[in-house]
Amino acid sequence: MASGLDSLLEALRNSGMNTDGIGGDAKEGGTKEPGGAGKGSAGGKGGHGGSTPHIDLSFLDDVHGPKSKVGWVVLAIVVILVLAAAYWWFHPPISLNSVDLWMIIGVICLAFAIFFYYRKKSYKTGGGKYEKSPSKEKRYTVLLAIPVAIIVIGLLGGLFSNAIIPGNAEKYSNVLKTDTLDFAQDIHEVDYNQIPVIDRESAIQIGDREMGSIPEYVSQFEISSLYSQINFQGAPVRVSPLGYADLFKWFTNREGGIPAYSLVNMTTQDAEIVRLGDNPIYYSQSEPLARNIDRYVQLKYPFYIFDELSFEIDDDGHAWWICPVRTFTIGLFGGYTIDKVILCDATSGECTEMAISEVPQWVDRVFPAELLIEQYNWYGAYNNGWLNSFLGQEGVVRTTPGTDGTAGYNYIAKDDDVWVYTGVTSATADNSIIGFVLVNQRTAESHFYSVSGATEASAMNSAEGQVQNLRYTASFPLLINVANQPTYFMALKDATALPKKFAMIDIQRYQNVAVGDTVADTQTAYEALLATNGVLSNETDLTDVEEKTGTITAVAQAVIEGNSHFYAVIDDEDVLYDFALPGLINILKYNVGDQITFTYLKTEGMNTVYSIIGPDGQKQTATVQTDSGEANAEEQAVDQAAVQEAAA
Repeated sequence: MASGLDSLLEALRNSGMNTDGIGGDAKEGGTKEPGGAGKGSAGGKGGHGGSTPHIDLSFLDDVHGPKSKVGWVVLAIVVILVLAAAYWWFHPPISLNSVDLWMIIGVICLAFAIFFYYRKKSYKTGGGKYEKSPSKEKRYTVLLAIPVAIIVIGLLGGLFSNAIIPGNAEKYSNVLKTDTLDFAQDIHEVDYNQIPVIDRESAIQIGDREMGSIPEYVSQFEISSLYSQINFQGAPVRVSPLGYADLFKWFTNREGGIPAYSLVNMTTQDAEIVRLGDNPIYYSQSEPLARNIDRYVQLKYPFYIFDELSFEIDDDGHAWWICPVRTFTIGLFGGYTIDKVILCDATSGECTEMAISEVPQWVDRVFPAELLIEQYNWYGAYNNGWLNSFLGQEGVVRTTPGTDGTAGYNYIAKDDDVWVYTGVTSATADNSIIGFVLVNQRTAESHFYSVSGATEASAMNSAEGQVQNLRYTASFPLLINVANQPTYFMALKDATALPKKFAMIDIQRYQNVAVGDTVADTQTAYEALLATNGVLSNETDLTDVEEKTGTITAVAQAVIEGNSHFYAVIDDEDVLYDFALPGLINILKYNVGDQITFTYLKTEGMNTVYSIIGPDGQKQTATVQTDSGEANAEEQAVDQAAVQEAAA
């Protein structure tokens, strides 16, 4: 009776494995020789001993396939059905520019190459069930060359997409065309009734809470995490469709579709679950089968490569999917951008293909933010050539990273479009910016503004430092224009991700931080801070300046953070007026009982004086500047000496 080991060895031999030399005595594979190596053993001539097994792929020589034509037909049908099901489920784009498709092709070609190689080898040497045949060897040599050639083409396509190839660096740097503009002229002062005061994280929290007010939906649906930012009827909002809570909820509700979407106003922080009535959403990302929007669009346009889809609503509140189509401009896989878009009706599934220039105004997101930032970074890295991008690095810049190390960006509304904003820093990624870039998500129009100052992360830390006792965290800043000064605006959020306070920070002088409970209060405090610190050059930059004439009934001096201030009471009012020195040093000429005329910014608890108007109508402002806009050190020294003399 054969031992268990012998049975195992016999089974391994039948599977095609060479087991000669395994075990104590060689069985049917050779005789044991002194020294442990058997004839025909795994070691062969000069082998390593009979105890070492040898595993090869020669079993492929025994792969013959079906015995009849019917068997081949059945096998072909099964393979086709399996491939069709796999394609339907995974739906890779059928395009030579698709990396996914090339990976699939590469695996298939590798399998065929191995099979053809061993057939070629068998007919070359003969042995076993194959006789030596030069003609068949040549046939399989040709067949082997086909998958190898396809693999080589894919590898070369990837290589020639790289920026290292001569001429490619220039192509990469020109994918996104960027114009340099003046900030104050191009970015108008923001309307504080339309400024977004919450970010995506806060919008999700607010939307989820509103979902709880619709009990008939809560158990069946949940809000998607998409929350696309768009302009809707002149206001910045975030919208996101509802989705089926799970597979069973999909099965019971699929006939009626998804009945609503979430809309969060980013200015008022109001949320609404918008019911769709007779136009529910049938095509969505929560659909598992044919109406899954990614599968549906890809199978409808099998030769297109789609970028990330976004959910939007038109001016009437109807739901749409915006499906950008990628095109590649460098090699097979390099320099990708968007050249057309598919608009898919989320209710009917009707699709409309259009060029970028034909996209309607209500569409806000054709170019994904991550793509635009990557394209600008191509320009920043390669505008002076590939070699310079890592050796000399002359003129090499990059967009500023976010607090988590990924791309840091936000959105602003401009000209009824959504623009991506991000700072631009040097290649060494220090804590300062050299400017910032705005890119239109609908048209890819790109503008650069040269402004030196703090990075967004530094500004966030500065704002959080003002409320460190409250442990609030800052949202990623928005870029706004306040009194013609580029300014970071951000919300200060509590542990529930809801905004409790707001902050404005001077980009160029990020120690100038104003914090308020409302946007209006924050704006007023910030403008007063700019005026006090000599940033503003004229009164027309201010939005809340007022003029006052009255009699000084009390005055006192104090030093705040190393700066001298005179605080006056006018006409016995219950409010203080802050005259900051050295800018308003003429306050030293006034005594109690004197009449004075001045302009000021009204702030909570105290009014910040901007200028003193003398009897001759001449104004002395809080700003002490030269023609270049910088403080004149000599004049300040004289003013400081006068202050010290007056104090003595």
